Amino acid sequence: MPPREPGLPEGTNHIIAGASGSSESRNDTGFVASAGESSGTDRLVNQVKEQVSSLRGQATDRVRGFADDGKGRVTGLIENVSEVITDAAKSVDERLGAEYGEYAHRAANVVADFAGRIRDKSVDDIYDDTRDFVRKSPAIAIGIAAVAGFALIRVIKTGLDDARGRSGRNEA
Repeated sequence: MPPREPGLPEGTNHIIAGASGSSESRNDTGFVASAGESSGTDRLVNQVKEQVSSLRGQATDRVRGFADDGKGRVTGLIENVSEVITDAAKSVDERLGAEYGEYAHRAANVVADFAGRIRDKSVDDIYDDTRDFVRKSPAIAIGIAAVAGFALIRVIKTGLDDARGRSGRNEA
């Protein structure tokens, strides 16, 4: 018996131009897209890339806005600390004398100058200065981070303890 050729479905007994993806059919319009041609998938990928880029830009703008707001709040807080130190310096002047009060006035001026420098810099400049400081003095930066982390944990723990105390009183 001669070998039997498998039967092809009706209408598929000829080759469609471009379906093989061969170099001869690259210029023809076929079903298989070559790497050089733009296809629906390429357009979709480009649209997704554009959307991601747009969202990244929006996120960056929002983060910068939050950072600017935070910078304003921190600057205000530092200025308030400077005012408190100035008031304390006046009290030291009255109680202990001008010599001791002078130290407190200098401290108040240093804090006020620091607040002014922060207010005058952009968030990017502050970021760059911080990065440079960490590179130059990593041990000091780690120490500052440890102290800040400890203080943050204490603040959070105190807040949680207060919340538990209030909820316990409300139940009684």
